[in-house]
Amino acid sequence: MKLLQERLSRYDAPQQAMAIGVYPYFRVIESDQDTEVTVNGKKVLMFGSNSYLGLTNHPEIKEASKRAIDRYGTGCAGSRFLNGTLDIHLQLEEKLADYVGKESSLVYSTGFQVNVGVVSALTGRSDTIILDESDHASIIEGSRLSFSKILKYKHNDMDSLEQKLRQCCNNNVKLIVVDGIFSMEGDIINLPEVVRLADKYDASIMIDDAHSLGVLGKHGAGTADHFGLTDKVDLIMGTFSKSLASIGGFIAADAVTINFLKHHSRSLIFSASITPASAASVIAALEIIKREPERIEKLWELTRKALKGFKERGFETGHSETPIIPLYVRDDFKTLMLTKMLLDAGIFVNPVLSPAVKKEDTLIRFSLMATHTHEQLEYAMDTIAKVAAQLEIIPAMAVTK
Repeated sequence: MKLLQERLSRYDAPQQAMAIGVYPYFRVIESDQDTEVTVNGKKVLMFGSNSYLGLTNHPEIKEASKRAIDRYGTGCAGSRFLNGTLDIHLQLEEKLADYVGKESSLVYSTGFQVNVGVVSALTGRSDTIILDESDHASIIEGSRLSFSKILKYKHNDMDSLEQKLRQCCNNNVKLIVVDGIFSMEGDIINLPEVVRLADKYDASIMIDDAHSLGVLGKHGAGTADHFGLTDKVDLIMGTFSKSLASIGGFIAADAVTINFLKHHSRSLIFSASITPASAASVIAALEIIKREPERIEKLWELTRKALKGFKERGFETGHSETPIIPLYVRDDFKTLMLTKMLLDAGIFVNPVLSPAVKKEDTLIRFSLMATHTHEQLEYAMDTIAKVAAQLEIIPAMAVTK
């Protein structure tokens, strides 16, 4: 065995989890992404999806995707920079810019590539990138590639952010990059304070709205729209793999910034374009979101019910105020057991373990779709509470409410 394989073979955590029957990853789904999915031939309720508006199997979106394949084929066979720009990409970019209230936008192949390609390109060695400690991994990877100085502040702690801003050189670029809705905690960035501090210290702001589009703001236009601060935010990033029912991502900003990124963002220049079907799917999803605001209203109705219900049943949900609801377990093994037992009971949820979070912060990530019924939610909350009580995660008396 070569040295590399020998070193890699020492990593056996997945095998250990498999041996005791609690391995929770790469579970195979045999159906479409709906409120019910099929796993191992069995119907289970899906509370682990990012399809917040339940659009992934919408007939209009599927038809738009099919029409795009008929017209353009299945792929672009190249990058946007060279032979991979279609007129449908330009149509999508125009619609996205209008949707989030910016002058221009640029579409990438995945959301991860947006953050890696944008954050790494905007600043240089003499500049500073300031991150919330709970920012998404793609933001962290992009900041590492930038060669800029990186400062992290305590999660959603504005005093900590100001301390970091004070450390920056006044004459150099300062870029604050934050999630709109934090993907594990489910809380919303304190954008009014971020804007106030950015103005005070002459910093720029980039918001990752991966989990905010379709959830916050008028017609789901995101965090900046939610707070009425679109003009104060320099860059807005979003993904298509959640509320927009496809795959890909985009960055929206002023025309000068987008022009620079078109010619400097390596993950755009050296990656193939998103497929025509993906672009058409997003255009159709945007039309449905604007036409059917009741989807967002239903999502928030379910969110309020779930937050109240889980708290009544004795769960810790942290600072969540969105359709992403963390159910804190604070123990790696119990988190694995809870995930397995819930799947056996017909509930699909996602575990979040260390090192993704601290050992004392392990949790089950429970997420809602606008297409869930109230009956499905009640059944899920009751089932999760019963299993959690068996594992002594919550008091048994809390199950009876």
